[in-house]
Amino acid sequence: MISVKGYAAQDAETDLAPWDFQRREVGPHDVQFDILFCGVCHSDLHQIKNDWFPGIFPMVPGHEIVGRVVKVGDHVTKFKVGDLAGTGCMVDSCQVCENCKQDLEQYCLEGNTQTYNGMERDGSSPTYGGYSNSIVVREEFVLHISDKLDLAGTAPLLCAGITTYSPLRHWKVGKGHKLAVLGLGGLGHMAVKFGVAFGAEVTVLSTSASKEEDAKKLGAHHFVVTKDPAQVEAAKGTFDFILDTVSAEHDFNMYLGLLRTNGVHICVGVPPKPAEIAAFSLLGGRKSLAGSGIGGIAETQEMLDFCAEHNIVSDIEVIDMKDITASYERMVKGDVRYRFVIDMATL
Repeated sequence: MISVKGYAAQDAETDLAPWDFQRREVGPHDVQFDILFCGVCHSDLHQIKNDWFPGIFPMVPGHEIVGRVVKVGDHVTKFKVGDLAGTGCMVDSCQVCENCKQDLEQYCLEGNTQTYNGMERDGSSPTYGGYSNSIVVREEFVLHISDKLDLAGTAPLLCAGITTYSPLRHWKVGKGHKLAVLGLGGLGHMAVKFGVAFGAEVTVLSTSASKEEDAKKLGAHHFVVTKDPAQVEAAKGTFDFILDTVSAEHDFNMYLGLLRTNGVHICVGVPPKPAEIAAFSLLGGRKSLAGSGIGGIAETQEMLDFCAEHNIVSDIEVIDMKDITASYERMVKGDVRYRFVIDMATL
């Protein structure tokens, strides 16, 4: 076994703290890389607090992981020692179901193996994430990282990036489309960057008027303050797509009213309670309410290559590992522009 240093929550009531643990030895199809940076996702906090479902403790969060390869298995062909590498929200899947065979491992019919707070395919070994100094991952779930990109800014692409890239690609959002991005946070700021890069006319919808300047700097063409009834009224029936990144409760019916005929409201945020949707919000204009998760491995690599070509990374604030609890408190308040990234050299 490989000895690893990390930060873990011992249960849902305690803060993260140093914890030493062991990972499996590098098998014939595995890649081991030392973690240099790990992004901080809001889901990390949700999971250590059991907000969604009971967790597996001790829990080492982190699924926006980038680093450098230090060892490869005998049968590994895509990576060598010294390569930059990354891993996102999943580290394995059944690889044989119809979804996996279509490069949709995120929708594996047997359930993919989550990077942390999950179980390995053996059904008995917990997975531990990127708040640690090294990780061992099956080759098929390791991604190439271009040395053209800022490595720290690349880490959040493995979740926030692919979560917004995937639906925009699936619905073929681009030139001639009017895209609204609902919420300007870790996900929303990436949605703006991708929407603009794909050629769409992008509007940010936000309750915070103070974010307009940031939205414009990110490339957004328009900004609507959703607390202003006049601005909301003026935006009715104007958008082809709404990419909804909000994880707080909000009125879906109001936003469905902003779509054009055949418009699509795409949910990537996870509100705490089920939404109430009036049938007439959908019937009046043949509108769709849809959802999307992360992308598959092939699509995630496509995204990383696209980002390297267009020099797209996340806007980040780099933190020390010891400051993670304080950073969570700031994240809950929305006090980050737009993603915290841990410098694992501070572990």
